[in-house]
Amino acid sequence: MQIKFKSVPCSITALSVLARPALALQSDTASGVAGCAMCSTFLAIPIVILVLNIALLVWVARDAKARGMDSAVLWMILVMFTSVIGLLIYIFSRPQGNLIRCPNCGNNRMQASVKCPHCGSA
Repeated sequence: MQIKFKSVPCSITALSVLARPALALQSDTASGVAGCAMCSTFLAIPIVILVLNIALLVWVARDAKARGMDSAVLWMILVMFTSVIGLLIYIFSRPQGNLIRCPNCGNNRMQASVKCPHCGSA
């Protein structure tokens, strides 16, 4: 009986010695996966910001054209370089009024405008 009792701790010790490299490998793999997830997050944030900026620029251009403003490109450039501050300047300085759908082309135009800025019809 004593032989079995002594062999059990030896086998446990042997297993723990053999398992140490495997445990170290698992912790390296886990940190590698965590590092990869962190790297993809750092990559995804600028992509999301870029997509939102492009969507904002498209909205500014379409809204400026629908309101009959000739300087839609200048407003886009202002918003592109100044971001939120440029957007606030644009919103407060654009012509105020209701937008309606043009019966000919289907795009939005100001209700008070005589002609549609997109198709030119009355």
